Amino acid sequence: MKTTPSLASLVLLLNLLLVACSGPPAFKSTDITGVDWGKELALTDHLGQPRRLADFKGKAVIVFFGYTQCPDVCPTTLLSMRETVARLGSDAGRVQVLFVTLDPARDTQQLLAEYVTAFNPGFIGLRGDDAATAAAAREFKVFYGRQPGSTPDSYSIDHSTGSYAFDPQGRLRLLVRHGEAPDNVAADLKLLLAGK
Repeated sequence: MKTTPSLASLVLLLNLLLVACSGPPAFKSTDITGVDWGKELALTDHLGQPRRLADFKGKAVIVFFGYTQCPDVCPTTLLSMRETVARLGSDAGRVQVLFVTLDPARDTQQLLAEYVTAFNPGFIGLRGDDAATAAAAREFKVFYGRQPGSTPDSYSIDHSTGSYAFDPQGRLRLLVRHGEAPDNVAADLKLLLAGK
């Protein structure tokens, strides 16, 4: 006697095939899931409160390293992040942007507060002393170096330009290139928020 598969069996088989063929999510940014760095960040926010990455579990987090007197990369990145968050609609409250200063000598708590909130009131500036800053940069494989200016206080800082995206479980997932379109970053964040 010949048996034919039931409709339920066929639907289950089709679903399994679709899941198997779907592959990994199509991120626009560089997928760095599983790297063994970028696991900890312990600094003080622009309101004077100690902060760790674990404080933001449940949200997608974007971390960017820079400094307030940066002439180009830092303000354009923060403008781009403002545009990205604006494109998220109702999901905007589920995303946290963190700006880590590489210049704690000049970026006081007050200056950092004024700078980051000028881009978006929800953005958070983080700072530490020289040792904490160096430790954070090492943890995220961020390059930075001071370049002398015409006076001792007019130096500039060369630094890495990428941003780091974490999923709501607190795992480092993406390296966002400087200049990435806000629509692309927003699409990536939506994937992370959806559990991809």
